Amino acid sequence: MKSLLNLTVLILLAFRGFSQDINIRKKEFLLEKGIAINGYDPTSYFSGKPQKGKKEFSYTYEGVVYQFSNTNNLDTFKKNPAKYEPQYGGWCAYAMGSKGEKVEVDPETYKILNGKLHLFYHTFFSNTLTDWNKDESELKPKADVNWNKFIKR
Repeated sequence: MKSLLNLTVLILLAFRGFSQDINIRKKEFLLEKGIAINGYDPTSYFSGKPQKGKKEFSYTYEGVVYQFSNTNNLDTFKKNPAKYEPQYGGWCAYAMGSKGEKVEVDPETYKILNGKLHLFYHTFFSNTLTDWNKDESELKPKADVNWNKFIKR
């Protein structure tokens, strides 16, 4: 009986931790009207052409809603969501690495680095992808450390 009680407590604690992680993700990820990547299909970046997703192909992964351009892309994401999710919660990789700040992105300015999607701020006068490329070897590890400060709260 005691072991059953211990198991029940462990399960409840695991669910509680999972729930907290979901709440942190929802709070820390860049979401536009509750949707990640401004509604862009995260798997489409890996084929070289970012595409807008459609509402009817929505999927929630650990509290974050993504949209997909078709069922094939949705199914691809479901098989390995961690592969396709944007780094740093979808915030600008350059800003995360240089200052540890959350800065919005242009969802069509991106780079696939080590099989992971990185997004960048881009306006007429500023393209942080260019700056990132100049100093990627220093910015990438700093961005990883800075993002962990947000997500590990």
